[in-house]
Amino acid sequence: MPRKGMHPTFQKKRVVELECISCGNVVCSRGMKAILLADTKVELYSTDSPPSGAVDLVGPPYSTGKCDCKIKDVACILCGNVCGYHVSQPCKPCLSSCNNGHLWMFHSSAVSSLDRLDVAGEEVLVWGKLPEAEHDFYGHTLEMMECER
Repeated sequence: MPRKGMHPTFQKKRVVELECISCGNVVCSRGMKAILLADTKVELYSTDSPPSGAVDLVGPPYSTGKCDCKIKDVACILCGNVCGYHVSQPCKPCLSSCNNGHLWMFHSSAVSSLDRLDVAGEEVLVWGKLPEAEHDFYGHTLEMMECER
């Protein structure tokens, strides 16, 4: 079942889980390998929805010299490592270019990635088969088991 509104190129991309490289905390369970729109030489990871309680916005909003997007840094909630940023106000050129719609970015130097498997645990999950964020309960079962201990 293809995801509505997502370009076919992005539907074939692998879904990855991202861990903070400093402490191992899972900062994202819905990651996608991506490139920076303003500088296509920069590889990073993006997501449509970071896990709640895993990262927090830090510092004041700012813009880079590459475009007029307003961004704010994102840090791991456990260790404080700045592992990415959130695009709080995308600029028109970035919105009009071919993009995956993700506004949460993670620096490839600040996180490690692991391919996420489908529900059966047999195949690598791709974005075209990933449930919408509000229906994606990946990781919640483990969290529930931890809470019951």
